[in-house]
Amino acid sequence: MKVAVIDIGTNTFHLLIVESINQNGFTEVYRERLFINLAENGIQTIGSAPYKRALNAMLHFSEVISEHEVTNVTALGTAALRTASNGPQLITDIKEKTDIQIQAITGDEEARLICQGTRLAVPMTEEPVLIMDIGGGSVEFIIANNTKQFWAQSFPVGVAVLFNQFHKSDPISKEEVSTLTGFLTETLSPLIEQLDKYNFQALVGASGTFDVLENILVNEKQSPDYSSIQTVDFKTVLDQWQYTNLEERLAHVDIPNNRAELIVVAFILIDYITQLTGIETIWISRFAMKEGIIVDHLKLETEQ
Repeated sequence: MKVAVIDIGTNTFHLLIVESINQNGFTEVYRERLFINLAENGIQTIGSAPYKRALNAMLHFSEVISEHEVTNVTALGTAALRTASNGPQLITDIKEKTDIQIQAITGDEEARLICQGTRLAVPMTEEPVLIMDIGGGSVEFIIANNTKQFWAQSFPVGVAVLFNQFHKSDPISKEEVSTLTGFLTETLSPLIEQLDKYNFQALVGASGTFDVLENILVNEKQSPDYSSIQTVDFKTVLDQWQYTNLEERLAHVDIPNNRAELIVVAFILIDYITQLTGIETIWISRFAMKEGIIVDHLKLETEQ
């Protein structure tokens, strides 16, 4: 049996097709991601250009799914579709044009799936870790170990949100950085209250920003599904790129063009969290929400 999973994120749309789902795992058949930037004009309303990009991306995904003869399709929408006033209309238009039904899920459900996905990639133990999935519209924080999820919450501090609100200068100014971190302190107060309760083994990072760090800092991965870096090395990258302008970042071979604009606020966000926690090791997970959905399929197969 083949299964297709689509993750409709604020920045990126992901398609994953797998087969042979059973208690032993699954086999990856196809994987693709397209940078859409639904929040290009703000997250309250999806602008006409990103709206069109979203439709075209889903038409493409629909063609790929048909080529692979997949009938079991799960499509989930996250922060932008939860927030945007025209998110429901986009879901309707995609259904009409592709016959793919998208479900806009809550931040709590997104966090649960991210936790399941990262557990497949990262060798967690009984010691708790802080999982952080940086999206365009939201960031999910999960405190978990290899068997339990202790706490989770989704916050509206995605990189598109932070960029649109705080990164007005090029390069970003020190005053903007200060205002941004003040906003994080206020908005992330529920997370800050939880952090003192745990002694974390590591920070587990999922999604695009951490992929960029991996490209810059990791020469040889420990595993196909995860790698690790030291916070001190991340600080070196932060110091190098925080006050660069967009042209300089676009010229860097390890920073994809579609990440160059938003990467500074993403780095500031990671730095804020590592300073709060004192975490020295960052694990970078290849898996996140998509693979978490596959875990749900694995559970169904095991129960049958």
